[in-house]
Amino acid sequence: MSPELGFRPISGWLTLPTFLAVEVAAIWAFVRGVISAKEQGASVEVTTIAMLVALVIVAVVVFVLLLGHFTLQPNQAAVLLLFGKYRGTARDEGFHWGNPFFTKTKVSLRSRNLNTDKLKVNDARGNPIEIGTVVVWHVANTAQACFDVDDYTHYVAIQSEAAVRHLASSYPYDSGHDHEVSLRGATSEINRALQAELQERLNKAGVVVEEARLSHLAYAPEIAGVMLRRQQAEAVVSARMRIVEGACGMVEAALERLSASRIVELDAERKAAMVSNLLVVLSAASRARSRL
Repeated sequence: MSPELGFRPISGWLTLPTFLAVEVAAIWAFVRGVISAKEQGASVEVTTIAMLVALVIVAVVVFVLLLGHFTLQPNQAAVLLLFGKYRGTARDEGFHWGNPFFTKTKVSLRSRNLNTDKLKVNDARGNPIEIGTVVVWHVANTAQACFDVDDYTHYVAIQSEAAVRHLASSYPYDSGHDHEVSLRGATSEINRALQAELQERLNKAGVVVEEARLSHLAYAPEIAGVMLRRQQAEAVVSARMRIVEGACGMVEAALERLSASRIVELDAERKAAMVSNLLVVLSAASRARSRL
């Protein structure tokens, strides 16, 4: 793991006028030198050549120093290398100057969106499903992003796909039990699990996962019709079970109230007939003829 080193470059608004002033001073010295040589009667050609060589050297040095200027936008950093050795990361926005021999690699620190393609995978029960995700991430450690992985954007895309495949195979698409976590029934928990797994995978690249959530979830086309009919059947069965459960409770309450108020005395046979009629009426939502 490569730690990020801070680097504070010199303000470019201080160095730029300084270098330009040096260049102007060198030109002025060249002109003054030629004039002085003429006034003193010295060899003008020799003096001119010497001064010209000095002026060229100064101009080359100033030009090289000017190459050290660079700018940084908000939420942008520059990773600085000097002959292959990491020297630090500049994060301050604005116009700066650094060693002209620095190799500057600019890295965006802004939040980015990754919308994965629809992946076809098998869920925990072996059913083929289609799943897609949206991941919001940003670079936090520029040294890790540049030196610990080859291409951090490609690394994020590949690891996101791997995490989605692993998540889909760890949970069923749908569940018939209230306590079982499923991809469709526990969206918030699934999103948290996906974000945690992605963060663990992307720590190596110095990346922070701000948000990860499912953007697409469906059965694969070849089984979509069959699974839809199964879901409809499960819904009907679940509704019937709730109706029967409620009807039994109502019948029990009715018998207890009749016994407590002593409105009518019922023997075992009449109680059975009453229970039968009430269950038919309440469960089937139709009237039954009383046999009392």
